[in-house]
Amino acid sequence: MVTFTHNDAGTSEADWDASGVRELPELPLGAEELASMTFVVLAAHPDDESLGAGGLLARLHALGATVRLLLCTAGEASHPESTTTTPEQLAAVRLTEFGEAVSGLAPSAKWRFVEVPDGRVAAHVDSVAAAIRREVAGSGAPAHRVVLVAPYRSDGHTDHDALGSTAARIAAAEGYGLLEYPIWYWLWAGPEDGTWESWVRLPLGPDERRAKAQAMHSHASQTQPLSQEPGDETLLSPTFLEHFSRSWETFAWTPPAGGSNTARDAESIFDAVHAREEDPWDYALGWYERRKRALTLAALPEERYESGLEIGCSIGVLSAELAPRCERFLAVDASSTALAQAARRLSGIGHAGTGHLTVPSEWPSGTFDLVVVSEMGYYLSPDELDGMLHRVKDSMRPGGTLLLCHWRHPISGWTLDGETVHRTARRVLDWPSRGLYREKDFLLEVLVAPGGAA
Repeated sequence: MVTFTHNDAGTSEADWDASGVRELPELPLGAEELASMTFVVLAAHPDDESLGAGGLLARLHALGATVRLLLCTAGEASHPESTTTTPEQLAAVRLTEFGEAVSGLAPSAKWRFVEVPDGRVAAHVDSVAAAIRREVAGSGAPAHRVVLVAPYRSDGHTDHDALGSTAARIAAAEGYGLLEYPIWYWLWAGPEDGTWESWVRLPLGPDERRAKAQAMHSHASQTQPLSQEPGDETLLSPTFLEHFSRSWETFAWTPPAGGSNTARDAESIFDAVHAREEDPWDYALGWYERRKRALTLAALPEERYESGLEIGCSIGVLSAELAPRCERFLAVDASSTALAQAARRLSGIGHAGTGHLTVPSEWPSGTFDLVVVSEMGYYLSPDELDGMLHRVKDSMRPGGTLLLCHWRHPISGWTLDGETVHRTARRVLDWPSRGLYREKDFLLEVLVAPGGAA
């Protein structure tokens, strides 16, 4: 259990700035994706929404996204020693401040007050959960287009933790996306905690920063003293507020689960896609694909491999560049239409071949010292992904290389996403990492099987 008070000096913003937090990868959602989604923003107290997600709210409003807000408590217990303001009076003040802040950040957003006592969210999680579900149902949005925005579930404040944990349970159960915003974490935690290293960053433009600053200013009962009397002191100190004057906001991001397609579904889906277009994703000529391919090849730790396997080779553009690095090379895919193109690309390389396989139920014979899984892991079900990784483990030679590369945006209609594929690979294999590269659009990672030469 984390113990702190708002009077603690905590970790300075200078220490956080020196930690590398400003170098976190960006939230992998572009403007069109954000605009097409429904966001249910949850606040335990008035001011949480401005501190943790004010810039996000401003962006969503500007993009025309659907935004709904749920405020759980009125924050009436923020000044328990006040002799000038009763909890009832403070509740009225803070609700007014909340309305002003929201109207400045997202004037078109609808908000509701759940009327839970301040400090008692944990005792009312059933009513809070019911309110969240009502808001989502009222939006009419499909699950893979819904994102809950909630306090970080381990923020250290009992109300934040209870609300964040409730949101996380609902998101996991229903397949919603989840953005968790830390607030008190920046005070009690330090860079050595390391939790923040898996989070993402939302860079804020000048208008978004101004809107957020104005919203924070609206919460005057927290950023200024209620009076000069004892018990009415400022709750949020200027040094604490420095954490929320950054040119970005930080979130723990869990993408929507999407649909429930499997590897067998992928076979028919991609056969149809490639029947319409020879190169539907512009693999051969697009700069994004050419650049990513160059980075993929450069990330391989060995110049030469004895036996290489590419799983999900599609039309074989990457295959044609992997094969010359191997003494023997096999490219496999579930789509026979795509594989026909791959076979043509590899036809001039005598030691390279193709195989029409639906992994993990089908798997090539032999062992390999290079396995490449690029842009296909999220087309498997969670059980299939586990099965594929166990197949890789069983067929990989000691010291062999597994290269993973995946798109970081949500994959509509599929259960998994790129980040989940990589997390699962680390968990199932528990192999040492030889390199990790992450940018806004994709994640590239090299894992090496144990037992190789020192």
